[in-house]
Amino acid sequence: MRIGRMVGVITTAALTVAGLLAAQPMASAAGVPRPDHVVVVVMENHSYKEIVGSSSAPYLTSLANGGANFSQSFAVTHPSEPNYLALFSGSTQGLTDDSCPHTYSSANLGSRLIGAGNSFVGYSESMPSDGYTGCTSGQYARKHNPWVNFTNVPASSNLRFSRFPTDYTTLPNVSFVVPNLCNDMHDCSISTGDTWVRNNIDAYAQWAKTHNSLLIVTFDEDDRSQNNQIPTIFSGQHVKTGKYTEHITHYNVLRTLEDAYGLACTGSACSATPITDSWQ
Repeated sequence: MRIGRMVGVITTAALTVAGLLAAQPMASAAGVPRPDHVVVVVMENHSYKEIVGSSSAPYLTSLANGGANFSQSFAVTHPSEPNYLALFSGSTQGLTDDSCPHTYSSANLGSRLIGAGNSFVGYSESMPSDGYTGCTSGQYARKHNPWVNFTNVPASSNLRFSRFPTDYTTLPNVSFVVPNLCNDMHDCSISTGDTWVRNNIDAYAQWAKTHNSLLIVTFDEDDRSQNNQIPTIFSGQHVKTGKYTEHITHYNVLRTLEDAYGLACTGSACSATPITDSWQ
C-alpha cells in the first residue's frame, strides 16, 4: 500500500473513532464514580460539633458514622442564600444577603446536567405550587431554593417536596431536597430536623446502598460559632465508611458532582479539587 493511501486510511479511521466517542455521553472523571441517582439534602445554620456526635441528632450522627464523615467541611460565606448559590452554581453571584428575588443566566449544576442529557429536580418542602417563583409562603423561603433563580433551569425542575417519589428508580439523576424553615433547623430545633431527615430520607438512604446511588447531607452555614465549619456526609453504595479530614467547601462538593457526570465545571468549582478518597 502506498504511504499516502495508508495515511488516508489511518486518518479516516481515527476520525471515525473520534466521531463515535463524541457521540457517547461523557463518562465520570477518574476517581469519582457515576451514581444512577444523587439526592442532596441541605440543612440550616449549625456547626459540625452541634450535629455529629450530638444527642440531639442521633440519626445524622448514625449516618455520619456509617458513611463518609467530612469533619473539615466549611461553608463559603454568610448568610444563607449565597451559600446555596455557591453549592448550586459555583458562585455566590455577588450576593451578600438573603434578598429576593434574583435572576441569573450563568451555568449551574442543573443547567449542566440537563444540557448533557441528564435530569435535575429541586424539591422544596412547603412550596405552595410546582414552579412557584414567589419569595415566601408560610414556611417556604425562595432564598433556600437556588435553582428557581436561573433562567436556564426550567420550571418543571422546581417541584414541591410532596412530589418526591417513593419509587426511587424514578428519581432524576441529581435532586436537591430543601426542608421548610422549621424542618431544616432554621426556626426549629436540631432534634426536629434530625427526625425529619430520618422520617423522610432514610428509606432512600437504605435503598441507595444497594442501587448505585448516593445521599449527600450538608448544611448551608454554621451559626457563626465555629468558623463556618459544617457537617457534610456522604452515604451510598460506593461510599467508603470513614472520617475524612481534608478541607472541603461547597465548591468541592459541586465539583465532585460535576465530575461524577462528566460535566464541565462551573465558577469556583473549577479550581476546587473533587472528592476522590471516600469511594470504594
